[in-house]
Amino acid sequence: MSSIGKLMKQAQRMQQDAQRVQAELAARTVEASSGGGAVKAVAKCDGSLVSIKIDPAAVNPTDVAMLEDLVLSAANQALNQAREVSAQEMAKVTQGLSLPGM
Repeated sequence: MSSIGKLMKQAQRMQQDAQRVQAELAARTVEASSGGGAVKAVAKCDGSLVSIKIDPAAVNPTDVAMLEDLVLSAANQALNQAREVSAQEMAKVTQGLSLPGM
């Protein structure tokens, strides 16, 4: 088989693997918390937030800014974890790809 044929076959396999991994990542979740667990955020590894849970004890009407910071922190941590998991899984798909001249 010619090297172009091998490359095309390898690219097709990689595309199928990437699609499979993306579907798996869309179902996989990560959780992060802030404020000692007062705020928990769950994100899917496709980059979307699934839920945010707030402990009622963390709700202080006189300090809404603190609660907003906790929510933002937990959400950002969960999304960062989701991106890391996604990048690791997608790197597994492309690790064997050998492109001539690269």
